[in-house]
Amino acid sequence: MNRLLQITPHDMVAVALEPLKAGETVPYGGGEVTLLEDLPMGHKVALRDIHAGEPVIKYGYPIGKALEDIPTGGHVHTNNLKTLLSGELEYTWEPAEVPEKHLPPRTFMGYPRTDRRPGIRNELWIIPTVGCVNDVAKTLAAMAQDLVGGSIDGVYAFPHPYGCSQLALDQDNTRHALADFAVHPNAGGVLLLGLGCENSGIDQVRPFMGEYDESRVRFLVCQQVEDELTEGMNLIQELAARMREDKRVPCPADQLVVGLKCGGSDGLSGITANPTIGVFSDLLTAMGGSTILTEVPEMFGAETILMSRCGTEELFDKTVHLINDFKAYFESYHMPVYENPSPGNKQGGITTLEDKALGCTQKSGSSAVKGVLKYAERVATPGLNLLSAPGNDLVASTALAASGAQVVLFSTGRGTPFGCPVPTVKISSNTPLATKKHAWIDFDAGRLLSGMTLDELGEDLMNYVLAVASGEKLAKNEENGFREIAIFKQGVTL
Repeated sequence: MNRLLQITPHDMVAVALEPLKAGETVPYGGGEVTLLEDLPMGHKVALRDIHAGEPVIKYGYPIGKALEDIPTGGHVHTNNLKTLLSGELEYTWEPAEVPEKHLPPRTFMGYPRTDRRPGIRNELWIIPTVGCVNDVAKTLAAMAQDLVGGSIDGVYAFPHPYGCSQLALDQDNTRHALADFAVHPNAGGVLLLGLGCENSGIDQVRPFMGEYDESRVRFLVCQQVEDELTEGMNLIQELAARMREDKRVPCPADQLVVGLKCGGSDGLSGITANPTIGVFSDLLTAMGGSTILTEVPEMFGAETILMSRCGTEELFDKTVHLINDFKAYFESYHMPVYENPSPGNKQGGITTLEDKALGCTQKSGSSAVKGVLKYAERVATPGLNLLSAPGNDLVASTALAASGAQVVLFSTGRGTPFGCPVPTVKISSNTPLATKKHAWIDFDAGRLLSGMTLDELGEDLMNYVLAVASGEKLAKNEENGFREIAIFKQGVTL
């Protein structure tokens, strides 16, 4: 087994695939290097002398510049490497040739919907339009648990603190997101629960839903009834009766929308877990399905790779706005654009935002970009889509679900237990994490380091996702009962 990996022949650094000791001479693809310091797993070592001010190459691209001379065998990290990124940039469209691949779609057992893609779950969702009725929603969900069984996979409430005292874009974000969940394919029945005096009440949210199956959605304004719990349960019973008629049937995988996200990344995320997701993404899009890549601030430094895969100048322009609008958002609050990576990322071996972004975008595979989405905009174009949302794990995963993802693939090198409203499949970058946190981790991409090929892992992940989509497997967040929403908030609260 390799102990040190030079990702491309042009790289000045290699990544430790296991903890290494000072004084060891360790081979890598292009030679061998003697370590001057201990090197934790996921961290970088200089393969040649690097001079102060010189760009440092990893993944074949610069990940920052050296702050001081770094000798061969030295540890390359936060003490001697600094980002090269700064401010908004101007970009030139230089499209790369991206071969189109086509595969016959496989099938999964899903719940057909008359107005949208099939669901991979048949759940009853209680969605408050405003935080004031969160406890009512949670109480109704608790009262309705005896309805679960047969074709009803679960009853869940999704409390949140918004829906009132919001302005402009924030208010629109809330309305769009709530409307998206009201028509999500994984919800076989939805109770939209309002208070009655909020800014984003039922009458304000309903227009954002578009066309919907009226047999699957009910509305309740609590101020308009004497007993909201009795009225709510009556409506839930109606929805449950409709849902009991639902059955899983074979559905083509071109009807799947899968969100792509990473969090708690380490130095192996861009080597094992994210490339495995990238192979999966290429497979699904070749079948006519859709994937969504988000966390825009973690594209900074790798955005030109995505821009080069835009097949039209219109898509390129949308991607430029996606990037620069997010930078402008940070700057409007006088916040640093490049306040990233996180402390956990750094402990895991990621040094700069370029380092993180080049690993993060591996999840997109090699397919062409087919769509660029605003926050809470639903997927309409098959293929790889880019979505405007921040890097925060729950906010970004919520955004993926709101845009139509029936399942989210979430890679991690450090581990996290959370779940968003849809199955949130955790993919570990290393086997020790998968072993230690087996109650959190669904899929071990660390197997790449012990003999499996990337294509084999991508195929294994495809089979796993189809099993989850068919209800043959539950994601660990589902087993643990961990699911919630976090709507993106950008501005003033009144």
